[in-house]
Amino acid sequence: MQWRNSTSRYGLISVSLHWLVAIAVFGLFALGFWMVGLSYYSSWYQTAPNIHKSIGILLFIVMLARLAWRLVSPPPPALPEHGRLTRVASKLGHGFLYLGLFVLMTSGYLISTADGRSISVFGWFEVPASVTSIPNQGDVAGLIHEYLAWAIVIFAVLHGLAALKHHFIDRDRTLLRIFGR
Repeated sequence: MQWRNSTSRYGLISVSLHWLVAIAVFGLFALGFWMVGLSYYSSWYQTAPNIHKSIGILLFIVMLARLAWRLVSPPPPALPEHGRLTRVASKLGHGFLYLGLFVLMTSGYLISTADGRSISVFGWFEVPASVTSIPNQGDVAGLIHEYLAWAIVIFAVLHGLAALKHHFIDRDRTLLRIFGR
């Protein structure tokens, strides 16, 4: 498999970034869903949020790398058999996923830094609290984070189902391309 995208398929870097982001998003969602139900006396009460924040910051960095890589190695064009509606839906869907993830991660940052404390990323480095003066910052960002997380996960499932539809019903190469084939 080639490193860069070609006109017919995604390259190894795009494929790896795609699946890394997908695993991180679903993992973070599961961790977030689980950790909000923890009691104060749970041994995971502080550990789970720290893991969630650390992975979220790393995901932000990976998403920036993914955007930069799209500029260096543009994705392959839509398949010729895809109609106008499919092409527009694909662009809008991918746009929602990218923008939604950045808003989701920004809201997570605003929740975590609302009290003025920085975020430690696995003890490797700290992300400073640079925005702390928004009224009800933690509460507003928390609502955005919760609802947007649900919307992104539901939309990502629909995204996967659309890929399966292309593969099994339309019998086109859409799904195979994101595996680098």
